[in-house]
Amino acid sequence: MRIYQVKDPEFKEYGRVIPGYGLEELIGEMKKTPVPEDVVYVASVPELEKVSAAEELAEGVFGGMPIQIGYCNGHNQKLNALEYHRDSEVNVAVGDLILLLGRLQDVEADYTLDTSAVKAFLVPSGTMIEVYATTLHYAPCQAGEDGFRCVVVLPRGTNGPLVKKPAVRSGEEKLQTACNKWLIGHPEGGLPEGSFLGLKGENISV
Repeated sequence: MRIYQVKDPEFKEYGRVIPGYGLEELIGEMKKTPVPEDVVYVASVPELEKVSAAEELAEGVFGGMPIQIGYCNGHNQKLNALEYHRDSEVNVAVGDLILLLGRLQDVEADYTLDTSAVKAFLVPSGTMIEVYATTLHYAPCQAGEDGFRCVVVLPRGTNGPLVKKPAVRSGEEKLQTACNKWLIGHPEGGLPEGSFLGLKGENISV
């Protein structure tokens, strides 16, 4: 599939590049984090949340909301699933990585989505981006054999455990797998039993 750049016009409906923040300390701490053969997500890492950019991001990007800074690292070349939140997510690429993105507007009334609507975007090393709340996303894909490291900044509590599973009213509730996390999986994605498998078509590989 074609791989766009985050500076291309096609990215504007999915997110934006955020300039002007000093990321050297944050990236330095990230280089100490592991890159496993599979994929690992850690929502909150104290060492990352102590860097000078943390307060700047909370104030300047999240409007003063409490945030958490963690990471998603590993080796991956597949789509497997797409998720979304009720707010934007900020990512920093530590080394080049590729994001497979969709739009919430393209999800059908039954919460299915054809993967032909998904686009791939290269995020160059050292780039910080905002991924809008209406953008479907999941674990990054590697751009090289060494895997990927990706900073993940979200409002505090996101991706934490649900206090209780919501009753299904509109139908969207069946997608919720964690606090502030709605997930649409692919049948070939290897997701836990009970996940909503609404992605139709190819399990895209890059």
